[in-house]
Amino acid sequence: MTTPPDDRSFRREMATAYRSGWHFIDLATAIPHSGDSLMVTVFGEPVVVTRDDDEDVRAYPCLRRPRGAPQPVRCAIRYGMIFVNLDQRDHQLAEPEIPDVRTISATPRSA
Repeated sequence: MTTPPDDRSFRREMATAYRSGWHFIDLATAIPHSGDSLMVTVFGEPVVVTRDDDEDVRAYPCLRRPRGAPQPVRCAIRYGMIFVNLDQRDHQLAEPEIPDVRTISATPRSA
């Protein structure tokens, strides 16, 4: 029989292993119009994902800071899906690969 992990080790594991990556939130069609928002919980932290007037999707933590404006959570849309990254380190979401398409001009042998 194993003993359950204590709260400190669980939080440390969540912070190091799971928090530092890009996580799927929802499809971009969930917030189609400017002003629409979506409230989600990512690893125990409430996050608001909203579409602003410029049709850009942004994410913000729902925790109040004592001073200043809320720091945005890193957010990206790939293939119509919304992803957020709670870690503030410089992790880049991989850009979709564009295949190298070249046109080959060939003359048919019968010509």
